[in-house]
Amino acid sequence: MNGRALSIALPVIVLAATVLVWDLVVRIFAIPPFVLPGPGLVVATLAADFALLMQSLLVTLTITFEGFVLAAVGGILLAIVFNQWRLVEHAFYPYAVILQVTPVIAIAPLLLIYLPQPLAILACAWIVAFFPVLANTTLGLNSVDHNLLALFDLYKASRWQVLWQLKLPAALPQMLAGLRIAGGLSLIGAVVAEIAAGSAGAGSGLAYRIVESGYRLNIPRMFAALLLLSLAGVAIFFALSALSTVLLGRWHESAVKRER
Repeated sequence: MNGRALSIALPVIVLAATVLVWDLVVRIFAIPPFVLPGPGLVVATLAADFALLMQSLLVTLTITFEGFVLAAVGGILLAIVFNQWRLVEHAFYPYAVILQVTPVIAIAPLLLIYLPQPLAILACAWIVAFFPVLANTTLGLNSVDHNLLALFDLYKASRWQVLWQLKLPAALPQMLAGLRIAGGLSLIGAVVAEIAAGSAGAGSGLAYRIVESGYRLNIPRMFAALLLLSLAGVAIFFALSALSTVLLGRWHESAVKRER
């Protein structure tokens, strides 16, 4: 078995073993469903409540996508501004750090007070996803090879030619790495805000269904909703990873496949 096949087979084997142990533990110790439902019951609940859970998942994914797009556009544009005008970077970058290190679970209740619920949830998704894009893109733009910068300067390239033809292509790997991180974080931000909204008795996203199911001790539905959230997060990660592969192709070392 080659390395690629092994890398695919091992996670599948671990998942199958985990599900098997989970099912055996529930059966052997006769654990009631409101404490720990078995995998079969979770799948059955997912099938029974599929329409409701998928509708809620669509709400969550819509907010996640909107927050991700805002974070991507805003983070990249602000990173370009920071790179072109260092005084602006020195003045505002510390506040971006403060925004990042403040726990979103502490911000969400305040946003729900001052903003309409959909806008508050969107703001949480944007807040947690914004900084990785900004930080990675800024690092990439500031890490261009100084020899290449000297070459562009030798040929009298303008400031914007240096940006578009050298700095942005060179920063693309770091930029895409930031986007991959932001994709998952935007989902986390949306979920955290929805949980806060669900605790207040409002909401319609998938995280709200988790809170609602917890209040009703409908633990199988909680597991089914959590399964959908996990699958959505995995899908977002692989979609952004595929985008990175397409954009980087074989011209960058990080995308070149090596035979082991």
